[in-house]
Amino acid sequence: MKVVSVTVNYKTPELTVRAIEAVLRDLDEIGGRAIVVDNASGDGSLEHIQQAVEERGWSDRVEVIAAPSNAGFGAGNNLAFRRALRSEDRPEFFYLLNPDALPDRGAVTALVRFMEKTGDAGMAGSRVRHPSGELRISAFRFPSVLSELDSGIRLGVVSKLLSKYRVSGEPPQETCAVDWVSGASVMVRASMIDEIGMFDENFFLYYEETDLSLRAARAGWKTYYVLESGAEHIGQVSTGMKDKQKRRPKYWFESRAYYLQKNHGRALRTAADLAFAGGASVNELRKKLGKPNADPPHFFSDFLSFSFGKGLR
Repeated sequence: MKVVSVTVNYKTPELTVRAIEAVLRDLDEIGGRAIVVDNASGDGSLEHIQQAVEERGWSDRVEVIAAPSNAGFGAGNNLAFRRALRSEDRPEFFYLLNPDALPDRGAVTALVRFMEKTGDAGMAGSRVRHPSGELRISAFRFPSVLSELDSGIRLGVVSKLLSKYRVSGEPPQETCAVDWVSGASVMVRASMIDEIGMFDENFFLYYEETDLSLRAARAGWKTYYVLESGAEHIGQVSTGMKDKQKRRPKYWFESRAYYLQKNHGRALRTAADLAFAGGASVNELRKKLGKPNADPPHFFSDFLSFSFGKGLR
């Protein structure tokens, strides 16, 4: 088996069916099948997807797995990884596709061909755009103390000075190696998973792909941004984080805290917390002086509740 596509659904069945329909166009050509994991949606999603698979004649190409609970994005993907890696026809690659993403025709094929000719590639992500056509930032740097300062302060002159440390910089203009890529449309080498392990299920949502990419880099694998592979991505449909009237979910803060402490230790995590808090304090003062508030409600106080040694599940 060349590729197994994995999509984790949580209460977005229509989008999931749309995504699977798109990915099957490439899988039929390069040799592959799809696995959909329903993360205990409990809203009829599982039945909706199962019915669509049956009615559209996909039963021989699409497997639907019902997760026993919603243990998060990484755990959902790991269910599919384990199923596929135990099979007699093990895949060479896993293609991770968000339910609210649509790969262009040939996008999956382009990622496979890139992986085949690039032996050190553990992962390769697509060039991702908004439904409007505007380019999304989908290639990133690993978080650091200085990137946390920039994220907290959000002040033009400081951000310019720290531009080479910013997690989300300008999108690359060519195919190249990056620190990590968006999980919306990304190819993962199965032999890399064999070597470094699957997603860390201590992450419920957010930072799990960053953690996997960092573990890969430490083992000598590279992550690439592949310009020849395009995908559309709505983004944050299941999480609701687009709604700035809602508080940032608890799991985002927990994932940030866990990522920093797991990968860099308590001292660096504390330094990162201090950097973000210092920058954010300046930002809070600017709000009081009239700067528009672009943060979710109670964001700074919520950050403090999950920082400086707190916030780990």
